Amino acid sequence: MGVKQKTKSLQAKDSDLSNTFFQLQVLSGKGSQTITDLPRFSNKLKDLGYPTLRPSKKLEIFQLNIGKLCNQTCAHCHVDAGPDKKVENMDRATLEKCLDIILKNDIPIVDITGGAPEMNPHFRWFVESCSKGGKKVMNRCNLTIIKANKKYEELPHFFAENKVELVSSLPYFSKSRTDGQRGDGVFEDSIAALQMLNAVGYGNEGSDLTLNLVYNPSGAFLPGDQATLQAEFKSQLHRKYDIVFNDLFAITNLPVSRFLDYLIESKNYEEYMTELVNAFNPATVEGLMCRNTISVSWDGYMYDCDFNQMLDLKIANRRQHIDDFDVSIQDRDIILNQHCYGCTAGAGSSCGGEITE
Repeated sequence: MGVKQKTKSLQAKDSDLSNTFFQLQVLSGKGSQTITDLPRFSNKLKDLGYPTLRPSKKLEIFQLNIGKLCNQTCAHCHVDAGPDKKVENMDRATLEKCLDIILKNDIPIVDITGGAPEMNPHFRWFVESCSKGGKKVMNRCNLTIIKANKKYEELPHFFAENKVELVSSLPYFSKSRTDGQRGDGVFEDSIAALQMLNAVGYGNEGSDLTLNLVYNPSGAFLPGDQATLQAEFKSQLHRKYDIVFNDLFAITNLPVSRFLDYLIESKNYEEYMTELVNAFNPATVEGLMCRNTISVSWDGYMYDCDFNQMLDLKIANRRQHIDDFDVSIQDRDIILNQHCYGCTAGAGSSCGGEITE
């Protein structure tokens, strides 16, 4: 059963209370829960001098979720991806429109995600086209796709030929924690894939092939210090498996989709949301990814970020589909909700890891 998250103002006799607090009713396949004492995220920003949150003047990152089809079904996936998501796949015509937008509007970075984006039949054509157009291409790879089938074993060479920057998920440097979060056999396949990527130059000193890893906490808690985690990952992976990589991104789990299901089922939702609220860090606001990024869904609709995409919170602009794209979409207010606390907690969280040092 899918996840539906509803938000509405708290109905209370004290009007000041209704302006300050927020009632959050959460419905998921694992049950429901209502919290009535969370301060509004938008009010947190107003207190900092942001009556609204606005994008930066220049759109720098065009992020595409080109499909929810994936070879894995991960417990904490906020995209709700899996092998059964065969319909929700971006078609060639939509990708061609995206490519036209990217090339004509001087957008320097193309960030491709999924699902397992490599399973989209037009993936390689799109990557090659962006690369030939002089764009920096980033691909969010789950690693195991490289070992999933023989037709994907050449992916490391394909990535290298097109200078694709890889952002690869690896929950931990141990088998038990990785398989516990992503499924049996994931750790071994991930290690094998990393070794294959190292073999073609990824992550090696002096190489222009960038390999970054992503760490998500395995439970209802914030990630630890990114620099400390990176040092530990580098030490353990090199010592045990002779694996090297560039940087590690520590990303907070947001209360969306399957992770929301987990929070409801484990009765950790209220405690986790309270932790996010208490960890709100004003210094993260300027660096939020929604300010320089547009997120495009497999069917061509535009969102402020991929989390808003999963909640179907389209951009606040009459031009909501790529068919109507214009750079004027930067003149809008960013859609805010309570899950935004996840990106502003602690050192902050974005697609590139921590926001503040």
